[in-house]
Amino acid sequence: MTTLVIGARGAVGRHVVDGLLAVGTPVRASVRDLAKADFPPGVDVVQADLTQPDTLPAALDGIDQVFLYAEPSGAADFGKAALVAGVRRVVLLSSGSVLVPWATANPITVEHRTTEELLAGSGPELVPIRPLVLANNARNWAWSIRTERVVRLVHPRSVSAPIHERDIAEVALAALSGADPREVSALLTGAEPLTLRDQVGLIAAAVGEPIAVEEIDEARAREMFGVGEPETVDAILHFVRRGTEEGGWYRTGTAERVLGRAPVPFAAWARDHAADFR
Repeated sequence: MTTLVIGARGAVGRHVVDGLLAVGTPVRASVRDLAKADFPPGVDVVQADLTQPDTLPAALDGIDQVFLYAEPSGAADFGKAALVAGVRRVVLLSSGSVLVPWATANPITVEHRTTEELLAGSGPELVPIRPLVLANNARNWAWSIRTERVVRLVHPRSVSAPIHERDIAEVALAALSGADPREVSALLTGAEPLTLRDQVGLIAAAVGEPIAVEEIDEARAREMFGVGEPETVDAILHFVRRGTEEGGWYRTGTAERVLGRAPVPFAAWARDHAADFR
C-alpha cells in the first residue's frame, strides 16, 4: 500500500520521502502548489491542502498510512477524511513540549496537544513523533550570519540537545514501519547538550569563518521577534530561560533506542547546512 507524506517539501518530510523510496515503499507526496513540486522520480504527486477538506479524499484514495504535520484548524477534517478513506495509521510530527511538565500551558504546547487530541479520536491509529529542539531552528540565525557574521542571542548559555531533521525522519520511518509507539512517541532529543553559544561556534567551524555572539536582553529579544503573538514570544523566552537552570533542559535516549545508533551530532548538521550561512 502507498504512504502519503503531507508536508513533503518540509525539512523532515523530504527525508521521509527519501527514506520510503530507499526501501521501495510506494510514496505519494501532497503539495499545495504543483508548480513547486520537485521530488525524485517515482513519487506520485497530488495537490492537497489541510485547510481545504474537499482536496483530501483524492489525496487519501488508496492510502494505507500517512506522515503529516498538522495544525488544529485542519486536524479534525483530516481525521474524518482519513477514516473514510480507510487509512490505518497516521504518524504525526508533533512536539516534545507536550511531555514537558513546565510547558503544559504555553500556546505552542497547547496547539500541538490539541492537534494530537483531535487526531487521536478520528479512527486511524495515531503515532506522534515528539522532537523537543530541532537543530534546524539554528537557521533562524542565517541572515545575520551571512550579512554580519554575528548572532544576537538572549541567554546564550541556555542549554538544549538539538536533533537533526534526518534523525526525526528516521524515527518517523520507524513508526511507519510499525515500531512500538511507546518508543517512537517518547521525548526525542539529540545526543549532545549544547549551549546556544556552542551551536554558533560549531556553525562557525563549518563555515570556516569566525562568528561573533552578541548577548541581548529579553526586551531586545522581544523587539527582534517582531510581529509574533506575545503569548508565543513569552513561551519561547520561557523555554530559553529554563535552559539556563539546573534541570531545565532535556537529553533522552529515544533516538538511540529507536535507531540503534547515536543521533547525528550538531557539528554534522552545521556542515550539512553550511551553505545557508555563507
